[in-house]
Amino acid sequence: MIVLGIDPGLATVGYGILEVKDGRSRAVCYDCIRTSGREKETPERLEEIYNGVSDLIRHYQPAWLAMEKLFFSRNVTSAMNVSEVRGVILLAARQNGIPVAEYTPNQVKQAITGSGRADKKQMQEMIRRLLDLPAIPKPDDVADGLSIALCHIHVMR
Repeated sequence: MIVLGIDPGLATVGYGILEVKDGRSRAVCYDCIRTSGREKETPERLEEIYNGVSDLIRHYQPAWLAMEKLFFSRNVTSAMNVSEVRGVILLAARQNGIPVAEYTPNQVKQAITGSGRADKKQMQEMIRRLLDLPAIPKPDDVADGLSIALCHIHVMR
């Protein structure tokens, strides 16, 4: 089974693609989709994210797309931007027939570290260890995408 984990954001969409084989999870690919607000307006950036996610789905054929749930933010503008990004990602999944699972940050932390209060460094180190990666993925959004995918795999078990 292949799972595409996504950490949505307008400037950076972190993603991780994991494959589960014989009960073991391995990272197939991880990176981010970056968009620039200096060069492009929001609709163009959303299109870029939609196309990038659609390309990932078509290329890797994941069985699931796992994404972080939007939680309350004090910055309304930021929350609206993330909502728009989530919308185009959900559309890409739907149009490609991929089911979507959503997890809160605490659910992801609990699944990866055993504690819903784990900090960023703990999460990143656990992802590096659990997936036997040579280094902690950068930027943070990429490690978050891998964490969300691994969370889904743990929940599916």
